[in-house]
Amino acid sequence: MSMLSAEVLKLKRSQVWAVVVVLPLVMSALGVVNTVLSDTAASGTGLAEGWDTLWLGTAVFFGLFPLAPGVAVLASLVWRPEHRGGNWTALMSGPVSSARIVVAKTAVVAGLGIAMLAVQLAAVWVLGAAFFGLDGALPPRYLAVAAVTAAAVVPLAALQSLLSMVMRSFAAPIGVALVGAGLAVVLMTAKVHAAIAVLPYALATRASQLASGAFGDSGALTAGSVAAVLAATVVLGGVVTAIAVRVLDRRDVVTA
Repeated sequence: MSMLSAEVLKLKRSQVWAVVVVLPLVMSALGVVNTVLSDTAASGTGLAEGWDTLWLGTAVFFGLFPLAPGVAVLASLVWRPEHRGGNWTALMSGPVSSARIVVAKTAVVAGLGIAMLAVQLAAVWVLGAAFFGLDGALPPRYLAVAAVTAAAVVPLAALQSLLSMVMRSFAAPIGVALVGAGLAVVLMTAKVHAAIAVLPYALATRASQLASGAFGDSGALTAGSVAAVLAATVVLGGVVTAIAVRVLDRRDVVTA
């Protein structure tokens, strides 16, 4: 059995699925309520700009704050079994290389994070079409933004997996994600878009803002903005994963 298959099997009875499903649904509902209330107060109607208003209040809101802590919770859950009992010693003394361990854990965390985004996207789609009766389907540009955001989750997953690997505490990596998400919002508000090249939190936040017109975004989905996010995704994902492999290689067998 491959390392990745083994990690997937561990998820059968894990609490990760509650996070994957419940968090985006709750956040989407809160985003809708806040959007409707603020839009009605401003214009006297709900969702004045249709899909654009709904997307800004749900998907963009989710990318600004809940996304990073959500991925952090998933990473802590994925790594938690390894920090219990003698599991760390078994992991480190086994025949599997550090690279395979890191890649498998990162892949699982990233896959769960992307699944969480898929649930959020489905919630927005259903809310718009069935609940608000918006005409047509979700605009293609937002489907493209969702795909780019999913890619940007990979470096974030790699970083949170690294933090959960080196920290026994379940909550500490989540605390780091909260700070990172807040810092990303500050940087995006200040239009420091170059931060996506060095900070996975800023990268995920920036990806979720594409085509929204928020936080200095142009409001259009351009090839340049997409290319910048994807390039940063490849570089950051590779760098953080390489660092995680190096760190794991240097850790003692009995270190939990």
